[in-house]
Amino acid sequence: MSLRIHILGASGTGTTTLARELAHACSITHLDTDSFYWAPTEVPFTTKRPVPERLALLEDAFNAHERWVLSGSLCSWGGSLIPKFTHVVFLYIPWNVREQRLMDRERQRYSNASLQPGGTMHEVHVAFMEWASRYDDAGLEQRSYATHDRWLGELPDTCRVLRVEKAMELAELTHSVMEWIRSSE
Repeated sequence: MSLRIHILGASGTGTTTLARELAHACSITHLDTDSFYWAPTEVPFTTKRPVPERLALLEDAFNAHERWVLSGSLCSWGGSLIPKFTHVVFLYIPWNVREQRLMDRERQRYSNASLQPGGTMHEVHVAFMEWASRYDDAGLEQRSYATHDRWLGELPDTCRVLRVEKAMELAELTHSVMEWIRSSE
């Protein structure tokens, strides 16, 4: 069975974590949109690649693997990739849970010192957390619940969609998604 899964949701919902688990469980390749969206820079996540470059890199990655799971959002720039997806999983959890997860992740990635005022990641961190906090209420001008909801509604009938709008332990979530995938075979 061809398996090309896209997992999306707000930052902090666990899209990357779930994708890694599914990739392992299904013996497929994990790809993450951040690796294609952001150019490698000394201060990470500060320079966006041009859209054509992102798309070309993703197309190459898709062509290199018959079966894959892609984590992250590409709603505002990856519409041409939609026909490639066989399954889409949308994750949503409330901001207070996402906020704590994001703070934990930022500390793990960059250290407390770099996030503090004057630290190398402080300005990037503050801007990111502000942006992430607007997900629930923002409109189509940024990655938001509204953007994702609209995008999900535009997917073709040939693409199976699962919406998970509650916090779950990783093992339970992975099992639930695996069962859903098996039911589509």
